[in-house]
Amino acid sequence: MRLDPYPQLPAADARPQTNGGIHSARDVDYHRKPVKDWDYADVAEWLSSEGFSAFANLIAFEHKIDGSMLLMLTEKDLREKPLEMTCLGDIKRLAIAISMLRDSAHPKLHTFPSTSSVQEPVHSSPKKTISKTAREHEDMLVCVEVEDGVVPIANADSKILADTRENANRVLTEIMSKDGEGEVRRVHLLSREEIIRQVESPDTKNKSYVKLFIAFCYCSFSLLITAFTMVIVHDRVPDMKTYPPLPDVVLDNLPFIPWAFEMCELIAVCLSTVWFIILFFHKHRVVIMRRMFSLTGTVFLLRCVTMIITSLSVPGAHLECRAKTYGSLWAKLWHAYHIWSKLGMSIRGVRTCGDYMFSGHTTAITLLNHLITEYTPDSWHGLHTATWVLNLFGIFFILAGHEHYSIDVFIAFYISSRMFLYYHAYAYNHYNLTFQDGRMRIWFPLGWFFEAGGHGRVPNEYEFPFSLPDVSWLSRKRNPSPTVVGSGEKRTRIPSLSLDRKNPSPENNNKPTRRRRKR
Repeated sequence: MRLDPYPQLPAADARPQTNGGIHSARDVDYHRKPVKDWDYADVAEWLSSEGFSAFANLIAFEHKIDGSMLLMLTEKDLREKPLEMTCLGDIKRLAIAISMLRDSAHPKLHTFPSTSSVQEPVHSSPKKTISKTAREHEDMLVCVEVEDGVVPIANADSKILADTRENANRVLTEIMSKDGEGEVRRVHLLSREEIIRQVESPDTKNKSYVKLFIAFCYCSFSLLITAFTMVIVHDRVPDMKTYPPLPDVVLDNLPFIPWAFEMCELIAVCLSTVWFIILFFHKHRVVIMRRMFSLTGTVFLLRCVTMIITSLSVPGAHLECRAKTYGSLWAKLWHAYHIWSKLGMSIRGVRTCGDYMFSGHTTAITLLNHLITEYTPDSWHGLHTATWVLNLFGIFFILAGHEHYSIDVFIAFYISSRMFLYYHAYAYNHYNLTFQDGRMRIWFPLGWFFEAGGHGRVPNEYEFPFSLPDVSWLSRKRNPSPTVVGSGEKRTRIPSLSLDRKNPSPENNNKPTRRRRKR
């Protein structure tokens, strides 16, 4: 049962109720001085007049609440220590009374005693109109939405709520006092709870596309940052004469194969082709692409950190790597764009050095393998076996080409696979995890933003993404239905269907027809 957040208040001429009732604080003018100048006795008198005499001494004198402090009291303050009011009705009524008192103290920026959004148009001039959305008893961000965008005014919590409203009122007054035509559309108070509610609301079609676009931008930006980091670490690659290759158990016992690294990239191309075919026909391609972009961007951002904090020596003597300075910032950005546009693949002419911790090629083929395995039916054992074999062979070819140390490949495989599993475990159980512990929103902000309100585990269903045009009229044109020709030509019998009243089945209707033919 949902309670009405705006109860019907008594009329202006109603008397104060004695059993915790409320009435409009604006209509009782028992003090001439402003509310913020009230002392403890004034607060106690106001509480008694509002029907809260039982709490007047506790609030006003024991906890030293004057007028300015009274304006900042919230429902949360009434519930928690040291007040700890236990009666829900008294808490709600006192919160409403304080809110109405706050409104009377700041009439130009009206608010409502509710956690729901309310819009009320306020006309201030013939050319400018304000429509306000107010939210009470919560942390909030006050914004003014004008024709050119939303302009933030101030951040506030419950302790400086009155100052925030004065600030918002002052900014609104300045905006409205300016000459020229324009329109202030609304003042919107964005609370933390409202932002959480908007993110965790069920995904609609438009919301899914917006999330997909944000995930794509995030992934593209992450890959661009990775490319720029590769340019930076190329400038810091150690000299091969001074710093020979580090001892490595696998590389020391595995002979160098010149064409091995190109084979690894061909495996990556093969896995990419299979994956994008699956993605093209998958019914839930929007959700899957969002997860793919989110995962890829996060893993490669982690790679940026590991690459830049430690510079390892070149793993193979066949690699001609030396520190190279690309000059100005624009030259570095252009080289980073070259790496980004070519996807960092040597078969497309990209050659980099110093990006050893951890392997980007291992990350790519591992993510592709897990994506294909996760978003195809469990009965496709042949495809799953093939992708795992290609994944392992890709790792082998990276080591056989002496392009990375063994630790690079191991860390890349471990981080990529764990990130994939952790992300999907959260995506499939985000509601239970977030409901049990609200800190999950802080620990996994990216997963919470993209998966809250999502579908969880999506079924592996396939469809053709485009609808074919209706060509039934062409077949009807080529094969017209039988008709009765004119009197001069031979008539074509059109079979008719009539149901028998006793046994209305098409089979019984054919029997009389057969008898007539025998006669």
